[in-house]
Amino acid sequence: MILNMKKKLTAAVMGFAIAFTVMGTSSASANSKMDQIIEPAMGTPYRIGGTSFSGFDCSGFTQYVFGQMNIDLPRQSTSQYQVGDAVSKNDLQAGDLVFFNTTGAGVSHVGVMVSSTQFAHASTSKGVRIDNLDMDYYQNRYVGAKRVMSNFSYSSYATE
Repeated sequence: MILNMKKKLTAAVMGFAIAFTVMGTSSASANSKMDQIIEPAMGTPYRIGGTSFSGFDCSGFTQYVFGQMNIDLPRQSTSQYQVGDAVSKNDLQAGDLVFFNTTGAGVSHVGVMVSSTQFAHASTSKGVRIDNLDMDYYQNRYVGAKRVMSNFSYSSYATE
């Protein structure tokens, strides 16, 4: 009887391990897809109203990134803040939009998470780059985050 219970417990643990491995693989693939979209844009200069490699502003950059995944976003950061599902700062993952108040007048900047702590964005001073969300500047100006990609669409996009 104890041997039978051990077998069942082992099978259950193995099932969970396989499920987590499969989910982890989807996320890793999705992250590499996101990286493939963001990587070529790194260093692109900032240009107000910019939506291309000749220059991006923050919302033009996020609109471009999600457009590459066939996800339409509104053009301005304040409008992008109105879409998707709110995400706790503790639950951020690659693909989530993060919003900041950099002007003192509400949402004025947006980026896209590339990990649980780093985000890509179009910086006015240095163009498209990756910064850490824990930097004092961003911590002090953080407004919130939105998830516009479901896990389903994220993992299905990751398959090739």
